[in-house]
Amino acid sequence: MAPISGPRPGAAVSRDSVLRGRVAVVTGAARGIGEALTRRLSGAGMHVALLGREARTLHAAAASLRTPNLCFECDVTAPDALDEAARQVADRLGDASVVVANAGVAVGGPFRLTDAGLWRRVIDVNLVGSANTARAFLPQLARTRGYFLQIDSTAAFGAAPMMSAYCASKAGAESFAQALRGEVEPDGIAVGIAYLHWTATDMLTGLDEHPVLRALRAHQPRFARRVHTSERVADWLAAGVERRAAHVYAPPWLRWCQPLRPLFPVLVARVARREMRRVPAAGFAAGTGVMGAGGRADWEAYTSSAGDRSAPPP
Repeated sequence: MAPISGPRPGAAVSRDSVLRGRVAVVTGAARGIGEALTRRLSGAGMHVALLGREARTLHAAAASLRTPNLCFECDVTAPDALDEAARQVADRLGDASVVVANAGVAVGGPFRLTDAGLWRRVIDVNLVGSANTARAFLPQLARTRGYFLQIDSTAAFGAAPMMSAYCASKAGAESFAQALRGEVEPDGIAVGIAYLHWTATDMLTGLDEHPVLRALRAHQPRFARRVHTSERVADWLAAGVERRAAHVYAPPWLRWCQPLRPLFPVLVARVARREMRRVPAAGFAAGTGVMGAGGRADWEAYTSSAGDRSAPPP
């Protein structure tokens, strides 16, 4: 656990944000979108708790923040660890007003070639981990009449072959957040779902090595192919947090895709079939495994803690 740190000398903190002085919790905060969002929320004057798997990068991210903060290295699939994190947040920063379920991992490659444990890990982190996060912090959000933001993906719009675990987990996370919204509204808790498109995180490093994803992106309109930086996505997310938005779209034009969602599975399947007929089976097998440094760190920590020395390399 990192000590609480105050603002850096000379750091300017927004004085007009409704978020100023409140407490935010962000999972998956060690890198990528989570790290960028902690900076954005800190810039709005929030006190921030960073939860993640990689202690070194987690503390480095916290060191750049302008406002009081703390780090907690934990696995979102471990309810006891999240309960302890929630207790520490309440004791040292105060009850959370904003909780962002951002932790996520992805695996690419054919379902039949993907290790069953690795496939299940994606579901556990992306879906079960979000539910665990909500369960641990809902009592605090009820006291603050706060806001829970589920980070989701356009993968929930139309499932892509070679990404079965990720797409299933994101569709499940969306449904979970929708169900939770109706349950907690009487307690004054708002629930938002953020739909992210192509974002420049380490998860997408080597995107063009995955033939189906490369083909899907190539068949999108030019404006839809753009890969946005984590910082730009964090700006959209922070604006949604400030509005307690039911839906956050990153980029904003995605809102116009909602009415067209019934068409997406058909379109995705058509492009995928064409690409899978064109590319030899070996081309898909070569891309099987964990995507991104954050995902590899999670898998290595998980297999190490489980004593599973026979786990296949990511």
